[in-house]
Amino acid sequence: MERLLQYLDDIDDMVGSFGLVYERLRRLFLRFSILVASLLSIASAIWLALNHPPLALATCLLLFVTLLYRVVTSPTRGSLQVS
Repeated sequence: MERLLQYLDDIDDMVGSFGLVYERLRRLFLRFSILVASLLSIASAIWLALNHPPLALATCLLLFVTLLYRVVTSPTRGSLQVS
């Protein structure tokens, strides 16, 4: 009976180690995906700026206004709202 329990414990450890390896691969894939998306975004912005400067300026201004609106309308950190 004890051999069976030891065998089942070994199988459980093996499955757990597969989970740890899977998590490392998942994190690596996510970092790689973020890196590729960032590089593509930068490359497309440079391409747009070189080929269509007015359109690139308009896009930049729209992004700036959107970010500014978000910063202004979001609640500040650490402030308590008393009701």
